[in-house]
Amino acid sequence: MFGPQNAQSLVGLAVILALCWAASENRRAFPWKLALGAIALQAILVAALFGFPALRAGLAGAGQAVDGLSASTQAGVAFVFGFLAGTPDQPYALTNPGGLFVFAFRVLPVILVVCALAALLWHWRILKWITRGFGVVFEKTMGLRGAPALATAATIFMGQVEGPIFIRSYLASLSRSELFMLITVGMSCVSGSTMVAYATILKGVLPNAAAHVLTASIISAPAGVLLARILVPRDAEAEQPQALEPDAEKVYDSSVDALIRGTSDGLAIVMNVAATLIVFVALVAMVNGLLGLAPPAGGAPLSVERGLGVIFAPLAWAMGINWKDAGLAGSLLGVKLVLTEFTAFIRLGAVPFGAIEPRTRVIMTYALCGFANVASVGINLAGYSVLVPQRRAEVVGMVWKAMAAGFLATCLTASIVGAMPQALFG
Repeated sequence: MFGPQNAQSLVGLAVILALCWAASENRRAFPWKLALGAIALQAILVAALFGFPALRAGLAGAGQAVDGLSASTQAGVAFVFGFLAGTPDQPYALTNPGGLFVFAFRVLPVILVVCALAALLWHWRILKWITRGFGVVFEKTMGLRGAPALATAATIFMGQVEGPIFIRSYLASLSRSELFMLITVGMSCVSGSTMVAYATILKGVLPNAAAHVLTASIISAPAGVLLARILVPRDAEAEQPQALEPDAEKVYDSSVDALIRGTSDGLAIVMNVAATLIVFVALVAMVNGLLGLAPPAGGAPLSVERGLGVIFAPLAWAMGINWKDAGLAGSLLGVKLVLTEFTAFIRLGAVPFGAIEPRTRVIMTYALCGFANVASVGINLAGYSVLVPQRRAEVVGMVWKAMAAGFLATCLTASIVGAMPQALFG
């Protein structure tokens, strides 16, 4: 049933669209048809994935696959690291079983395995055809040209810089609006490897965690396209139809070669994630140490998390979250923006049952599922400087705006999910 909280989520929808319209480079060119189509597409996808028994069973199967993948990965980790992997046969008496969950041994190795499997599926052409299928959907339903549509689809599965690689030869000829859109979509989605990692983090506290994370990344792509088109409207003259011939990237000599090179790529991602988390968490800890020198406010010491919670609490409420949870939800949004979504998901996964409403946990899963954070600004600058060096200055001028658009895109997705009947998600 549609109730007051569902209507509250519509406030978030309206606020986000209004903010982007206010910051638009051309307010008169608001894409009404695209707005209605993108929002309808997101709502239909959510209703179909969770409402139709066959598709719901498929999502449940995805959850079981994630569990199987995690268990298989742990077998490999235990073989290499022994009891450090958190196996039941510990050499010491356990006083805190929960302490066996070590991020470096339980989450990061999953990224390695998924990257290897993704390379194998690409070599077998399975992932390639899925990507092209999504590309056709975006081209037909959202009015994108073939090259940006393919890159948008590839970004969902491959990542924010890896996706545009498939149309590398087209990047120099894209319009300003299309280039901005690709950067925004990259920040509004996550890659296939991190999807599984996030589901692993949340599976103990969120039923159907894998289904929610997978759905979040897919349906946030239309939201990213929409907000990007509002902020930097389409240039009809520069975006004439063109034939698409995807670049011949990601070519492997054999299945074994795909597994080995996929593992190498995954290792680079794992090291990047680990290093980024260490540095950014350390920086926030330094800032919190300095803030701790100030007198307490409201009976508690000042901190970055508290400040971000105050700033983003109204946005969290507008997405449909009860005000008593809005402070925590706002803090998680701020942590995602400053410390990366990995840290935010870890903190969401650490919130025990009963501490927040189940509805809050579901909405926040969608709001956090995107790469829009300060670290991604550097990643995009480095990536696009290599892919299309002649447009580096243009990317520098729009990457911060794209981060804000990507951040709001996941919030838009969360608002749409909040407006759906809660019974749909079980």
